[in-house]
Amino acid sequence: MYWGELAAVGTAVMWSLTAIFFSYSGRRVGSEVVNRSRLLFAFLFLAISHRVLEGSFFPQQVEGFRWFWFSVSSILGLVLGDTFLFQAYVLIGPRISMLLMATVPIYSVIFGWLLFGETVTGIEMSGILLAVAGIGWVVTEKRPGLTVVENKHYKAGVFFGLLGALGQVANLVTARYGLVDDFPSISATIIRILVAVVVMWGYALLRGKVRYTFGKWRDRKAFPAMVGGSFVGPFLGIWLSLIAISLARLGIASTLMALPPIMLIPFEYFVYKKRVSWRGTAGTIIALAGVALIFWPQ
Repeated sequence: MYWGELAAVGTAVMWSLTAIFFSYSGRRVGSEVVNRSRLLFAFLFLAISHRVLEGSFFPQQVEGFRWFWFSVSSILGLVLGDTFLFQAYVLIGPRISMLLMATVPIYSVIFGWLLFGETVTGIEMSGILLAVAGIGWVVTEKRPGLTVVENKHYKAGVFFGLLGALGQVANLVTARYGLVDDFPSISATIIRILVAVVVMWGYALLRGKVRYTFGKWRDRKAFPAMVGGSFVGPFLGIWLSLIAISLARLGIASTLMALPPIMLIPFEYFVYKKRVSWRGTAGTIIALAGVALIFWPQ
């Protein structure tokens, strides 16, 4: 009954790990290098998986309209949206960046209603509002002691994060048009990744950045993080997200996929030894209460 919702929660877990891997590697080698590299690695992972699950390394005889919608989805989400998001990772870190992605459910509910005729019950709407409010309250805690330069970086990071959120909304809406008639999610994922690879690496070739990118792979700390982030994000995360939006309503799936800021709290506590404040704890409880309402039997 809840395969779409469970896929959305799995997506949130994968994107939490992705934010950690890519914010770390982006600070070492730059967000552009990470963005290009992760798409190439993800395509290789997906090609192998597609061979195992569908019998070929790449989907065959895909209709033209699917190519169109998946290409539009890829450019808006994986190329433009993720480029902005990756820059936000570097400037303001994974938690605040993920907060800004928590605005996605609000837009998704509106588009789901306008474009797909979806309805949301009062209990589910309460859950969405609680989850988004909890996420927002947790990751907007004041950060005292910032310098003038850090404040400028923070404002720029917030701007890039908002652009990344808008790209994610456009990505989800356009991808759904191509997923009609039970088209395999993994096939849709690999098509979208291929389009992004062609665009991003083609742009790098025109700018003479291909050799520069390969040179950054020699960083022994950044390279494993890029590969790991590519596996859990563009591979597992995007695949699960497409399963989620194909089986669950857009607003509900988007809300559950917006949980990474909450999931990053225990990571910071156990790995970075950062104390979780009372506000962080309360916000976590509020967000989880919202998720519980979304799963509440109708």
